[in-house]
Amino acid sequence: MHCARIRTALSARLDGEQLPPGVTDHRLDAHLSGCADCRQWQARARELAADLGRAAVAAEGDTASAEALLAHLRSRSTSG
Repeated sequence: MHCARIRTALSARLDGEQLPPGVTDHRLDAHLSGCADCRQWQARARELAADLGRAAVAAEGDTASAEALLAHLRSRSTSG
């Protein structure tokens, strides 16, 4: 299975969405066990999701802090 399809499925899994047709949790896990690039992508996606969650909490009361965090996240997403 191609990494692009796996990454789409990993994103769906992370968001609690249904996996794309033809992709199972077993196939995802099997691919991840043999693909360091996809494991790294998954780790970065989890990290980004956690960062976005913190940004949402910060935005509830302090707009300046939320904007600073979002700017930091944008710089991280374009740097690697």
